[in-house]
Amino acid sequence: MAQVLEFKLPDLGEGLTEAEIVRWLVNVGDVVAIDQPVVEVETAKAMVEVPCPYGGVVTARFGDEGTELPVGAPLLTVAVGGTEAPATGAPGASAAKTASSESPVPAESAVSSEHSGNVLVGYGTAGPAARRRRVRRDDPVLTGTPSGAPAGSAQAVATAPRTAGHQGPVPVISPLVRKLAREKGLDLREVRGSGPDGLILRADVERAVTAAGTAAALAAPASAPVSANGSAPGRVSTSAPVAVAAGAGERIPLRGVRGAVADKLSRSRTEIPDATCWVDADATELMAARTAMNAAGGPKISLLALLARICVHALSRYPELNSTVDMGAREIVRLPSVHLGFAAQTERGLVVPVVRDAGTRTAESLTEEFARLTEAARQGTLTPADLTGGTFTLNNYGVFGVDGSTPIINHPEAAMLGVGRIIPKPWVHQGELAVRQVVQLSLTFDHRVCDGGTAGGFLRYVADCVEHPAVLLRTL
Repeated sequence: MAQVLEFKLPDLGEGLTEAEIVRWLVNVGDVVAIDQPVVEVETAKAMVEVPCPYGGVVTARFGDEGTELPVGAPLLTVAVGGTEAPATGAPGASAAKTASSESPVPAESAVSSEHSGNVLVGYGTAGPAARRRRVRRDDPVLTGTPSGAPAGSAQAVATAPRTAGHQGPVPVISPLVRKLAREKGLDLREVRGSGPDGLILRADVERAVTAAGTAAALAAPASAPVSANGSAPGRVSTSAPVAVAAGAGERIPLRGVRGAVADKLSRSRTEIPDATCWVDADATELMAARTAMNAAGGPKISLLALLARICVHALSRYPELNSTVDMGAREIVRLPSVHLGFAAQTERGLVVPVVRDAGTRTAESLTEEFARLTEAARQGTLTPADLTGGTFTLNNYGVFGVDGSTPIINHPEAAMLGVGRIIPKPWVHQGELAVRQVVQLSLTFDHRVCDGGTAGGFLRYVADCVEHPAVLLRTL
């Protein structure tokens, strides 16, 4: 006789106490192997595929997609010791019936997520077979089934919209895209995907929602009745205060990574008395030095790696900025190693991967590590360990085409160096006006760890190294 075992949400590390169910990877009645991923959850650090330590038949699932569960809460039950679905009277069978009404879709109709581009799906990656998506047949957003008609009924089949190009399961890049469409009441069969092979991206859903809202807004004035005084009832006089009705507007839950970022930035603004200083620097010589390095052969050196080298050497001269503040003990803690965070833009927002021991790495090593972490962020394989433990952040916002910024310090760090775009500008060089490659550098720092003299000295040293890269030869 099969033994029914309960699998609970495990401790995912990094002090995490809860997680939100994003996508179930198995259905009730499925046979699972030991350590097979069974559910995808979102924590405050990353998206995680959770493997089950038992092998057998899934008899029950606990929690729908979008449900937040604390660590230790039941996730599912597995009948161990048999490969057939449990009989009606078997333990856990009643729970299985109420836990889910989903049925598995044949493998040939599943949409592979191997190249989906999901962001921050961490803690390792499963093989292609384990990562194949299942499409819920009872989901009106996916199938076009009216919410009032049972899935598979004649009414559902008759009334389901048939948009050209979307026969069968709808190819969607991410479960978050499905969730967004479901929240907006959008039928994905009416959306044209711009991804490979018609894959529907988040941007496609957002464009469709915006287009629908614009059409509704344009239609509203024409159909609105006119009151006795000649004005539409819904219009508000400009002389009267505007009150937002309860429930009006779009509400987006601050959960998972976005919620963690919101908490950290709010805490940083609340706790850290920050200040910013900036300077323009002539980066012409630095650009020429990089060109010469790459022309000499071997692995290419990135500009970000050279800026990181300059940054860590400046921190060795001004260690106050590589520190944190312990307000409980009322102490400034100077940190022995530089773990350099850098801002990376992904589909799910801005993340800050951390390069460990950046002060001991060469330009080639830094280039390789920046490339690895950036690709991991884009592909969704960053782990919480990749996103924590930073001591100083390098923010290259120049890639967005802007010159300057006053960013919020990445709590609990003490400073952040910002680098704007490098563009040709008029510059006085050797007493003559010339066109040079100019960059704006900014330093936002915690005024508790140092004063303006220290911050200014750090920023001036960084600018000197940018303008005269030979200054770094003293540190080799």
